[in-house]
Amino acid sequence: MSGDLSPIDTAKFVAAKRAVEYVEDGMRVGLGTGSTAAWMVRCLAERMREEGLRIRGVPTSTRTAELARKLGIQVISLDEAKWLDLTIDGADEFDPNLNLIKGGGGALLQEKIVATASDQMIVITDASKRVEALGNFPLPVEVIPFGWQTTKALVEETLAGLDVLGDKAALRLNGDAPYVTDEGNHILDLHLHRIGNPRQTALVLNQIPGVVENGLFIDICDVVVIGYGDGRVEVTDINEGTREQSQIELAESTNLFSDLGD
Repeated sequence: MSGDLSPIDTAKFVAAKRAVEYVEDGMRVGLGTGSTAAWMVRCLAERMREEGLRIRGVPTSTRTAELARKLGIQVISLDEAKWLDLTIDGADEFDPNLNLIKGGGGALLQEKIVATASDQMIVITDASKRVEALGNFPLPVEVIPFGWQTTKALVEETLAGLDVLGDKAALRLNGDAPYVTDEGNHILDLHLHRIGNPRQTALVLNQIPGVVENGLFIDICDVVVIGYGDGRVEVTDINEGTREQSQIELAESTNLFSDLGD
């Protein structure tokens, strides 16, 4: 497989492959959104076919739900599941405390609800997402469409009093129109460059009228699985205080992943 995949795709694949080892028969699993999470859904489906693994998945977006159903994973709602054994998802950034920025794919609201309704959250990523301080990646904030320009002005005014290096918010677009989330909302991308106090920033942003949720995931992630282009995997467990490395054997066949378009 290594000859058919780019180094970045290899990194995503091996991280996903290692992360699905946490899944046990009968579990209710939150299925994340994004390119790395798509590899995870494929790896789960592979385990189901090869090992007879039985799980029920709660997707965090319509596109993840479509992929899971296509691959034969039983999809249920969070209301049906009530609580999850674990959630596996990607991240746009993570810091040494395993705080995250998520929402680059536009699914931060469902992702945060599902992750916090889980006994454990596992993040799969590559080394480029590791930062000393969050904020280089624009922070997504989901807002309702009504009065979004007023909400944007309030957000920018609020940022001036926070420990951040930037205070500009931009409406996310889909072509020439505002991007619309699965819940029918818009997203403001905040260009903060550095977030000195992520916990304070998350709490303050959520107090602004019109803000639904922000993409700071604080004290939610338990494990980060980092994949590398040479097949190495590094696993950091914040609760156990451990960091381990292993090597994933890359299969020769790419049939399972050849049509992965995410």
